Amino acid sequence: MATLVSPSLLAADFLNLHDDIEMINRSGADWLHLDVMDGVFVPNISFGFPVIEAVARECSKPLDVHFMIKSPERYIARTAKTGAMMMNVHYEACTHLDRTIHEIHEAGMKAGVTLNPSTPVCMLEDVIGEVDMVLLMSVNPGFGGQAFIENTINKVKRLRRMIGEAGAKALIEVDGGVQAETAPRLVEAGVDVLVSGSYIFKSKDPEGVISGLKRLRRKDL
Repeated sequence: MATLVSPSLLAADFLNLHDDIEMINRSGADWLHLDVMDGVFVPNISFGFPVIEAVARECSKPLDVHFMIKSPERYIARTAKTGAMMMNVHYEACTHLDRTIHEIHEAGMKAGVTLNPSTPVCMLEDVIGEVDMVLLMSVNPGFGGQAFIENTINKVKRLRRMIGEAGAKALIEVDGGVQAETAPRLVEAGVDVLVSGSYIFKSKDPEGVISGLKRLRRKDL
């Protein structure tokens, strides 16, 4: 399987968002990653449904919506209404994770679950067959531009083994510090989807950067 690339909207130029969305539409990007932060679950506030709905009208790529908020299950129906492809919720934010996964599916979306850097992958053993994707945070969530946490490589390998042993089909996505040096190692470790913000949007050739990330392949493929 080819490496999928999901540029993170958080690093876009919000004064020229239309231009950046047009760039994403022209590019080889597979999805567009939207980080929703509430200032409670994470120490920052990003954007909410007015931005998601506006982006959905203009973006031709599937929306990969990552909720870094408390009680994300409150917004399943509204997220589905935007046409989002993936609703990604944090394991740490969901008291009844299995129910939330099923409600996301019932709303017509794919279900993703995110793990913070300190949360071990074994916490998902009982739901790994139900989720469409697991997002591993390779920085502490809340702010862009942080340094990559090296333990993520081993964490990806553990998750890849767990998915294989369970006969599950979940994709592995990584977000945080994804750039020229870390991306090849992540793909080699077993990552399917790369989320990258500053590395793409701050580049002089963002479409070229996206193409370069998409060319990455694991040696076993």
